[in-house]
Amino acid sequence: MKSIFEKKLSVVIPCYNENSTISKIIKKVIDTNLNLELILVDDFSTDGSRKKIKQAQHKAIKKKIFHNKNKGKGACIKSALRYVSGELVIIQDADLEYDPKDYKKLLTPFLEDKVEVVYGSRVLNKQRYSLKKKPSVNFRIFSNHVLTILSNILNNQSLTDAHTCYKIFKTKLLRKIKPKENDFAFCPEVTTKISNLDLNIKEVPIHYKGRGYDEGKKIGIYDAFRVLIVIFKYKF
Repeated sequence: MKSIFEKKLSVVIPCYNENSTISKIIKKVIDTNLNLELILVDDFSTDGSRKKIKQAQHKAIKKKIFHNKNKGKGACIKSALRYVSGELVIIQDADLEYDPKDYKKLLTPFLEDKVEVVYGSRVLNKQRYSLKKKPSVNFRIFSNHVLTILSNILNNQSLTDAHTCYKIFKTKLLRKIKPKENDFAFCPEVTTKISNLDLNIKEVPIHYKGRGYDEGKKIGIYDAFRVLIVIFKYKF
């Protein structure tokens, strides 16, 4: 029987205007030396990312998808899901905020058969705020903390980081969830649907290097309001 580290892991990489990092993150994912398939989704980039994805070559790259208009992160994940063939699937942002070196740590809880979903927490066992971080980064950490608390109350969960990018699912669970949202609201949607299924989410601490808006960070205050709207939409 294959160990969890030998089973195929499908890595979905949504990309929108990440020309300076897309090639680097593809290499970092491949360098994990796991049994991978990469599904790259360009969300109508206009900065050269699209060209780099077209040029990317490796046996682990199973599929390249090119949207004909900007649809959002959730739409990228939905486009990719039909091509996923791994037993497990993880979402990997195209920037360098999250480190694929954490994949093995994220996979470890799946050694227990009952685990179906694992979140990589950016704050678990860490100090949330630091003077070394940019004020805009600390503000986003604070906002994420507040939204995580509200998510926990509404979903009867005890997560430390509900809106992390690093979510790794058993593929059959993600297909059962049937994601509908096209934007960043993919995160609160799946977290709420997992709550509705009465499943436990396992969290593990991960590395995180947050960007400021001047470095290309895209999520904003609108997305914070969307979190609450989407939780209520799927909870009640």
